[in-house]
Formats: sequence, structure tokens, C-alpha cells
Amino acid sequence: MQMDIMNLGPAPGSGGGLSGDGRELEHKFARFEDVTDVKDGVEISGYASFFGDADQGGDVVLAGAYAESLKTVAAAGRSIKMLWQHDPAQPIGVWDEVREDARGLWVKGRILSSVAKGREAAALIAAGAIDGLSIGYRTVKASKNTKGQRLLSQLELWEVSLVTFPMQPTARVAAKADWIATGEALREMAAALEEARIGLTQRGDAS
Repeated sequence: MQMDIMNLGPAPGSGGGLSGDGRELEHKFARFEDVTDVKDGVEISGYASFFGDADQGGDVVLAGAYAESLKTVAAAGRSIKMLWQHDPAQPIGVWDEVREDARGLWVKGRILSSVAKGREAAALIAAGAIDGLSIGYRTVKASKNTKGQRLLSQLELWEVSLVTFPMQPTARVAAKADWIATGEALREMAAALEEARIGLTQRGDAS
């Protein structure tokens, strides 16, 4: 299993990415596992991060790495943000559950149909164009083992995004049965949006 880390540059107006303290955030990628229709949008769930697996940069997230951050967020009455492609200006839903278990960091949330970008994301999921999750975090505590790998023992979790390029091929999307009909409807929506885009482009060219 492979994971990938990227550095996120400063977000607009923050002076230091989402952390706001001058330090950059890092990302790890996975694929969400379940998709189902709910009243106010689309529900997704899966592992956003796995424990014990070395990524391409030689980092290994240790069990319990997110525990302190999740406690702090809960105590402050805040929530982990659901973003589109790590863009803090584009929240697309809410994470109803973010928790650790023996395997890794598990999340469940709703992509909101009342948000335009959320509707686009749902259509892309239905079409199979999007199936990835990526976490935005800051390393608080880390050490190195004899292999030179960085062992991440405490991470400050900021957000979990839907992304185009997940890097964990062994984590798969498993759509639920009641998602099939909704998936067809969203594929039709995606086709209608594309048709409307083409129409606007043609009108613009004609003018």
C-alpha cells in the first residue's frame, strides 16, 4: 500500500495554510468506501488515513496519532472541515463522524446538495471521476526509525477533502445498493451540466 504526502502552500489571507501559524499542512490520500443517498445530499464513508503503512516519502502514521487533535476539536465545539480539493474557500459538506480505530482514521459525512460545488462533486462521484479522500494535517510529533522512516505519532488534523488523485490503490469504493438509482440520476445531471456548458460556450463564440 502506498501513500503520498504533499505540502499545501499558504491559503489566501491566512499567511500559512489552514493552520494559520506560518507552518504548512501536509496531505495524505485514500479512497472512500461507501456512497449512499440521503435526504439532504450524498453520504460517503471510508478510511482517510491508514496506520502503519509507509508512504512514498518514508512516513508512517502511528496508531493514536489523531487522538489528541480530535479531542481538542470536540472540546472546542468545532468540526473537521469537508473541502473540495483542499480549497478552504470551497466547503462542500459536513463530516458527521471522524474517529480512529485499529486500522486508521475513519470518516463519514454528507456532501450537501444545497451547495453548488457539492452537487458537482456528487455528479463526479456517480460518474466515477472522483473517488478519493485526502487529509490536511500538521505534524506535531515525529521521530525516525532505523530505516530512516519518519514515524508520525501526533498530528493536528484540519480537514478531509474530496480529491481527484487518491494514492492508496488497495482502498476501494464500495457503492451501496440504494446508491445505484441515485447514481443514474446524478450521471444524467452531469450530462445536463455538460450540455449546458457547451451551449454557453457556443453562444459565447457566436457573439
